[in-house]
Amino acid sequence: MAASGKLTVDIVQQGIWDMPLESMPLASGYLKATVLADEELARRFDVNIRNFRGGVTLSSMAYQLFSERVPDVLAFSVFGWSYRAFGALAATFKQLNPNGWVIFGGTHVANQADRTFAMFPEVDVVVNGEGELIFRDLLHAYLNGIDDDALAAINGISYREAGGALRTTDDRERIANLDEIPSPFLTNAIEMTDDKGQFRYDVALMETNRGCPYKCAFCYWGGAVGQKVRAFSRERLRAELEYFAKLRVHTIVVCDANFGLLPGDLKFVEDLIEVRDQYGFPRALETSWAKNKSKTFYAIVKLMKEAGMRSSFTLALQTLDSNTLDLMNRKNMKVNEWEDLAEWLDREGLDCYAELIWGAPGETVESFMAGYDKLARRVSRIACYPMLLLPNTDYGDRRDVHGIISVRGDHDDFEYVLKNRNVSFEQNQEMQRFLFWARVIAEMAVLRSVWVGLRELAGLRQTTVLRSLDDWVRHTDDPAAEPLRATLESVVVGTGEVGAAISYLFREPDAKRMLTRWWNEQIRPDVPEEVAPVLDEMLRYDLLTQPIAAPPGADQPDTTGLDFVTVRDEPYYRRTIQLDYDIPEILSKLRAEERPDVRARPTELELYYKPGCESAVASTNHETIVHFMAMTTEQVLANAAAEPGSAIGNLTGDKGSC
Repeated sequence: MAASGKLTVDIVQQGIWDMPLESMPLASGYLKATVLADEELARRFDVNIRNFRGGVTLSSMAYQLFSERVPDVLAFSVFGWSYRAFGALAATFKQLNPNGWVIFGGTHVANQADRTFAMFPEVDVVVNGEGELIFRDLLHAYLNGIDDDALAAINGISYREAGGALRTTDDRERIANLDEIPSPFLTNAIEMTDDKGQFRYDVALMETNRGCPYKCAFCYWGGAVGQKVRAFSRERLRAELEYFAKLRVHTIVVCDANFGLLPGDLKFVEDLIEVRDQYGFPRALETSWAKNKSKTFYAIVKLMKEAGMRSSFTLALQTLDSNTLDLMNRKNMKVNEWEDLAEWLDREGLDCYAELIWGAPGETVESFMAGYDKLARRVSRIACYPMLLLPNTDYGDRRDVHGIISVRGDHDDFEYVLKNRNVSFEQNQEMQRFLFWARVIAEMAVLRSVWVGLRELAGLRQTTVLRSLDDWVRHTDDPAAEPLRATLESVVVGTGEVGAAISYLFREPDAKRMLTRWWNEQIRPDVPEEVAPVLDEMLRYDLLTQPIAAPPGADQPDTTGLDFVTVRDEPYYRRTIQLDYDIPEILSKLRAEERPDVRARPTELELYYKPGCESAVASTNHETIVHFMAMTTEQVLANAAAEPGSAIGNLTGDKGSC
């Protein structure tokens, strides 16, 4: 109980990435805002969000949660990466407060009460649906003394009756009017700034709607698959955008399943751009774009391009194999007609990435690699995800049909596929090597421009280049390759983190030299001599346009040779580079499938880099990292919605300082 005499409720959430900034606790914020909107609950409960970064140890969380006071109710927003740790914290909590109440909610435990209660008997209630109104009802039941009759009257939960029997109540209907859930931002339910008054999270998370009309075999999107899509009101969303703009939030991540599906999504983007033009922020939008690209989607893309609003547009393909698509329940999706869309996005000069899943039933090594290379002709940034068996999915329920053998993660509770009817243990392990390099080098954009050059000027496929890097790292004597080799081997056997390699390549000063050596030893001998110099310069351009990151052990990057400037109130590092070839023009021609002039033409470029990339390079979030890649003067001015030359000023006037 709090000093105020109120009962205490702690809502616990933990992000997946170990990075300097926190991930926004959106789910916990919804719960807290809903409780505080109830007059009786607000009077009787002191509600606190306890948000932890990924990488915070179990013992550290326990000290922070329980050393000063022990709550009456401990609620957890559970994901696969936090399931085991939160079960252990529940056990510690019950040692300190045997009469306390533990509530688990989230997609990893919904409809999984049998397993959850068996593993963690300290858990009292599992929430099986949308949590906000259920959580409110549970706290009312707590105030009224918690008996079986009170819990039985709450739809959407599982609990153990007084005699120990497991009981699951009827499903709860989805919340029809989403505005019934108070905004966690406008109600100040989520703490937004740090002790310096700065926005404390890596990005701002929002929902414009809930629900997904599709039933993909691998997915359980918020428990709302195969559901009618319900939207928040435009007025509320506009107010939230203005709230974030005043906090100078750079990137909004919309957590919808199919953004661009509804006509209201175009109105949201119109409001986003108007708010950006009024306040200078936000500058970028990331989301999971609609699988079927409608007129609304194309209208949004054109509007964002005209306004200089940055985003990465998604081709959520998952596979290019027709049999695998059928088993995924995705055979009839228009997203499979992807080539015209990819060509259009490329022609418009818009950033695009694609998604593939390795290990899905029906896929073979040959079909996956053929699909990857076919896709890479249009999209070099391909997110390759290993197949996970998620709770409540068709694949999980029908694993025997597909011959799936899986293992739980070393550091999480996800089920990783080891083999199925089409893929052996050995094939899967070898493919994990390819996925490592595909994710680290291509998906995370360590190399970006050079892919189209290698393909069109030298006839080298992206899979060939990635496999050559794997072979070189395995056998080179270069000491800078050793950390990559160690991380790779740990990832292949299931214990390592891909993020460690990503951080190394962006932050270790010697990594660029190492990549250049690999290029000279493995790639250049296979390149026609007449185009080798321009391809060398493309590689150099890729390395020069990487984010400006602090080296390992340092808090700030080396800013030698950089100016520190501001563009419409947002800071950037700026530098001028000299190229032997007009690489941007050559890349533009290649992407348009035109023959470029590859003769030497000295070119000078001013490049701008958004500072503060340390959280981005410590994650595996490829949608965020691209916002820290260098931009040209034209790009940065368009993104800031400023007239050229009107808003650029040197903050310090001191080259190299910041």
